[in-house]
This record gives sequence, C-alpha cells and structure tokens, in this order.
Amino acid sequence: MSEEWRERLLIRDLVENWAVWRDAGDWERFRSVWHDDGRMMATWFQGTADEFIKVSREGFEKGVSILHFLGGTAIDLAGERAIAQTKMTINQRASVDGVICDVVCTGRFYDFLEKRDGSWGLVLRQPIYEKDRLDPVDPSQAPKLDRERLESFPVGYRHLAYLQSGLGFKVKPDMPGLIGPVVEDLYRRGRAWLAGKPLESAPRAA
Repeated sequence: MSEEWRERLLIRDLVENWAVWRDAGDWERFRSVWHDDGRMMATWFQGTADEFIKVSREGFEKGVSILHFLGGTAIDLAGERAIAQTKMTINQRASVDGVICDVVCTGRFYDFLEKRDGSWGLVLRQPIYEKDRLDPVDPSQAPKLDRERLESFPVGYRHLAYLQSGLGFKVKPDMPGLIGPVVEDLYRRGRAWLAGKPLESAPRAA
C-alpha cells in the first residue's frame, strides 16, 4: 500500500469513528478524533470540540435523539493537511408542535484535518446543508407548521431549524448550503488551508 493510500484510509477511519462514537455516546473515544484546538460548527452549536462534547453528552443523557449516517468521502491531501468531504444525513427526532417527527437533513461534512505528531485529527468540522424534510413518525398525524417561521430559515435546513428552534436552540442563520456565496467562501478557505495558510474564521452573518 502506498503512503498516500494509507493516509486516506486513516482519514476515512477518523470520519467514520466520529459518527459511530458520537451517536453511541462513547465520549472518551469521540474526543480522540479532535485536535486540542478543534472546533465544531452546527446549526445549533458553534464552539470548541470540548464544549461540543459536553453539550452533546448532556443532550444524550436527556434523551435527545440525533443520529448521523455517512456516504462516500472525497479527500484532498496536501502533505500533513487535508480537506475531507463526506456525504451524510442528520436525523433528529423530537416533538414538533405536539407531534413526534423525524427531520432528515442531507448534506456533507466538510472537514479541515491536520496530521500532528503522527496522528490525524479534526481542526474544524463545517457541515454543508443541502436539503431536508420533515416526516411525522405516525403517518396518521401531521404537525401544523407555521409557514412564515419555516420559510424564515435557509432552504437547506429549514425543517431542521424549525424543529431545533422549537426546542429552544438558537439556530445559526447562515450555514453553507449546496450553492451560494457562503459555501463558495468555505471552498476558498479549504483551498487556503491546503496551501498551508492559517485557518480562517467564517464571515459573520450581517
């Protein structure tokens, strides 16, 4: 096996471990996929890896149901840096206006990775939200959504945002979607990362 393929397999293994260990509540091993300065971006959370683990664990222990499923991964390697894009779905179950529903959001994990002291780790995970849908668990029921509130959220994750905001989360309004200036800026930051430049912060919402 070539060294390049070995590195690609290690990165793919890390991506898969993230989903399995996070959803299973295996917090000690989940911490091992992050570098100490790792950061997580999500609709409902933006902060350090340690903070993300803390709030995820608290939610897990309270019965919050968020699961992740992975598809193919494309990896760009540049020495000891990499960008990995992995097809994924986020599935969250909760009550929406009194009806238990599943929201399924399809997109990609866009990961900034670096190899330090011989080990790959996440420096930043930024999901890209492409499209979503909401389904009642019992098909004989259907929530009566507030259309104006639903359409106030970005199209790529508006049902997920509707559910999460209804649970009391403050949802970030400018996450990257399939197309548009926000995702184009993310790609630009990824290219800069691979070129050896410092990791840039995402522009703040106007």
